[in-house]
Amino acid sequence: MSRRIAVLTAGVVLLVLFGLLGTTLPVPYVAQVPGPTFNTLGDLDGKPIISIEGRQRNDVEGNLNLTTVGVSRGGLSLVQAVRGWFDDEVSVVPEEAVYPPDRSEQDTRRANRKAFLTSEQAAESVALGRLGYPEKVVVQGVSDDSPSKGKLQEGDAVEAVDGVPTPDTDALNAVLGSIPGGSAVTVSYTRLGEPGTASVTTGAAKDRGGSLLGITVLEAPYAPFDVDIQVKDVGGPSAGLMLTLGILDLVGNEDLTGGAVIAGTGTIGTDGTVGPIGGIPLKMVAARNIGAKLFLVPAGNCAEAAAAPDPGFPLAKVATLDDALKALSDFRDGRTPAGC
Repeated sequence: MSRRIAVLTAGVVLLVLFGLLGTTLPVPYVAQVPGPTFNTLGDLDGKPIISIEGRQRNDVEGNLNLTTVGVSRGGLSLVQAVRGWFDDEVSVVPEEAVYPPDRSEQDTRRANRKAFLTSEQAAESVALGRLGYPEKVVVQGVSDDSPSKGKLQEGDAVEAVDGVPTPDTDALNAVLGSIPGGSAVTVSYTRLGEPGTASVTTGAAKDRGGSLLGITVLEAPYAPFDVDIQVKDVGGPSAGLMLTLGILDLVGNEDLTGGAVIAGTGTIGTDGTVGPIGGIPLKMVAARNIGAKLFLVPAGNCAEAAAAPDPGFPLAKVATLDDALKALSDFRDGRTPAGC
């Protein structure tokens, strides 16, 4: 065998070896891809994503889709990572950017889910506040060992304790602080717009004295109906804006979509501000795949969205809920919304 043939043979063997290694050798990266979208006005697994108890939902058409990003499970191979870097519909990012090294994957998913549930709460509060419902002390939870178990429910507005009005949490804490633990008190509440009372034997507040009802409460806009949001397996706070718009469309006085497919993303603050999120180019791809006619982009993501490949629909720049509602109004009336 000549030296030239030997060198060529060795080269081929090395190329094959490197090719095989490239398909199996893991690298510390994960792939992000366009995730599923969810129409906040529609159903999921046969049940409304946003259900309303205590009043009839508006009969609406069109879509207000929240968009998501999917993440590959486990590390990528070297070949998969290289392919992803050249694919406009894949984002290859360091694994630690998605799954922090000081936290297990399960803990990360749990934290993301908690952030989503917090965004649900913010969306409901902002939407009901926008519709003009007054703030009250609203029950957020009742523990299993609570003296109020079976008497008060999540969503109740606590109006008074032993006849003393409780318009805010300071007033509720003050009246409970003046009552010894173990006392029987009458709690006046409103549930789905109907007044009621409950007799509760309080627990003792050991840290500050006085009584406990065994409930968690929040000052929030209260409506005579209950809003429940059900979207499984979605994490993070980026659905806040679209959930807010979904609630407004279902219980407000205005048709927000005009029957069109609208998609978007963005966090929602309690003051109505819309915050930036991650994965905006991938979410635009997801919106394109469902035939969206308009995409609501947080102002903080506009530069990144404008630099992405043209999705085939206008991008509306929104920094607040008011901006989002103005963009939808412009779109319905045939005007071009303020874009990125």
